[in-house]
Amino acid sequence: MQQPILSAAVFYMACASAAFGQTTLTIATVANPDMERMQRLSEAFTSENPEISLDWVTLDENTLRQRVTTDIATGAGRFDIVSIGTYEVPIWAERGWLSAINTMPADYDVEDILPPIRESLSYEGILFAAPFYGESAFTMYRTDLFEAVGLEMPEAPTWDFIRTAAATITAETDDVHGICLRGKPGWGENMAFVTAMANSYGARWFDQSWDPQFTSETWASTVADYVSLINEFGPPDAASKGYVETLEMFQQGECAIWIDATVAASSITDPEISEVADSVDFALAPDRGLGKRANWLWAWALGISSGSEHQDAAKRFVAWATSPDYARLVAEEEGWANAPPGTRASLYKNPDYLEAAPFAEMVLASIQAADPENPTVDEVPYTGIQYVAIPEFPGMATAVGSQIAKALSGDISTGQALENAQWVTEKVIERARFIGEE
Repeated sequence: MQQPILSAAVFYMACASAAFGQTTLTIATVANPDMERMQRLSEAFTSENPEISLDWVTLDENTLRQRVTTDIATGAGRFDIVSIGTYEVPIWAERGWLSAINTMPADYDVEDILPPIRESLSYEGILFAAPFYGESAFTMYRTDLFEAVGLEMPEAPTWDFIRTAAATITAETDDVHGICLRGKPGWGENMAFVTAMANSYGARWFDQSWDPQFTSETWASTVADYVSLINEFGPPDAASKGYVETLEMFQQGECAIWIDATVAASSITDPEISEVADSVDFALAPDRGLGKRANWLWAWALGISSGSEHQDAAKRFVAWATSPDYARLVAEEEGWANAPPGTRASLYKNPDYLEAAPFAEMVLASIQAADPENPTVDEVPYTGIQYVAIPEFPGMATAVGSQIAKALSGDISTGQALENAQWVTEKVIERARFIGEE
């Protein structure tokens, strides 16, 4: 849907008049390299808008979700701007927790946002959060290690090949783990990866009748292979390692293969922060020949709390941080390869970016191949790839993720973990059905 736009002059005059005096915006954001870069560069915004100051609350992913959800749901109003994702936006918008972002300056160009990302951050055709970066998932690997053991990564690998490669490199290479994968429990941590992996194995959370499917053979195969991959060829204490920890391990040369978010590409190819920058390449997420790969669709976006008392100032910051001008600022300060990826079509037509980011075309292909409307091999009643787009999912998936982390640590068997997952999802869905019938 075409978003209404204002001229830049009118937009900023309106914001400035509303922000008379000193306004402090409190921004809750996730602790990852791209968001931390935004915080560093935000001085450019405050220097142009001296009447606005920024108070940053930077948290790990699990803590951020808990605190932001509580604040938004209760209308406490502590946060003006929140980092949220494609899961939250439609649900929160329907509940009235977010302010619509349907008036942006003329040069913002909402239509330039990639359609899958724009649609996932909209409710009833209206944008309710502006994407800071978009991502899918793919395979990242060390070319030097593959060459050393005589292996060649296919552009479209299978899970069988990934296991063979991880086993070979682990056996023949000292001090390097054959593979690193997310193990930290959390619906956006281990369960994002495991759910996407399960899709490629033919598993699904629910059948068409909303009956949980964790007792299926496909889930048994998924979790058994996930646990054995990490325990046989991965790092110790994997259940304590999520996205940030595995990113750091790969940057430090400790992992041969890492399957995770495409947004990591700029961080592992930057020689200033990555020890393996010159020996990294990319492939699609793995599959099992069933028509689905273990890639997902996600965007970290900036939303404005409907309870914020600084709506116009907040919208001005969101417009700045998610604009093409911000991407150009990143390029000037830290190089085009570090521009926020996955949100704008124009970035993937920019020759400077394409030259600086050898991963760009595969990132775009992975995003465009993701299909949240049809995430699984067999039909399902839900949308979402690495999540199920229902309000009950965060609590339910966090509980399931805890069980899988226990299996990874050896505290329980994979079979017990799946039995427990089946039980908790059945209870949650039964309660949701009961409430729906009241």
